[in-house]
Amino acid sequence: RLIFQPAEEVNPGGALTVIANGGLDDVERAYALHCDPARDVGVIGVRGGPITSASDSILVRLDGPGGHTSRPHVTGDLVFALAQVVTQVPAILSRRLDPRAGIAMVWGRIRAGGAPNAIPRFGEVAGTFRCLDTAVWARAGSLITDAVHEVVAPYGVRAEVTHTRGVPPTVNDADAVDRAMSVAAELFGAKACVRMPQPIAGSEDFSRILAQVPGAMVFLGAMVDGAAPGRAPGNHSPQARFDDRVLPDGAALLAELALRSA
Repeated sequence: RLIFQPAEEVNPGGALTVIANGGLDDVERAYALHCDPARDVGVIGVRGGPITSASDSILVRLDGPGGHTSRPHVTGDLVFALAQVVTQVPAILSRRLDPRAGIAMVWGRIRAGGAPNAIPRFGEVAGTFRCLDTAVWARAGSLITDAVHEVVAPYGVRAEVTHTRGVPPTVNDADAVDRAMSVAAELFGAKACVRMPQPIAGSEDFSRILAQVPGAMVFLGAMVDGAAPGRAPGNHSPQARFDDRVLPDGAALLAELALRSA
């Protein structure tokens, strides 16, 4: 069965709709290919266990009375409090969650104020929380919210935390990985098969498929000729380029895996 991937970049991901509409009915194993423009063309990269991270969106809004920068002691210093959220919340998580879970809290947007001599009434910071461990990911939301409120408590401002649950880690089944490596070696040669030493911090809604049936996500190298090894633009870069010669290889790998699983 060939399943396309709708709304993969939109939380909580289109895989939930695929599953709800019977996309996995009677499916015993699932494989996915993901092109990698930073990996040598035709080289298959895969690993057992977690291969991509969970990813949640975090939005923190602060509000306070506002005031003048000459009198921070008579108001709530909102910008200072926002700065503490940016630096302290990731630090708190690193001490309250198992570091072996591969956690990463990184902010991508911060907004507050308009005048250099005025303490604003409103501000916000937004970012992502990523994690390789499903159990840790499940409990992280309440911990993030608690950490934000603890951090801003001394500064006379109020916090509102919006935690949007994204996708879980993509966890490859060991047997499915071995099957993929074996088939790829027969099709493309043993040198074309690489066991990835580390997972990727990006996220993938194929994880929801693998939460239902065993399987594996495989990365297929698609680096164009002339690209500098280790410096080729990766996925989501506006400069990313893909070598289309890998398309028949990807189709052959998926087809052979399906035939051998029948």
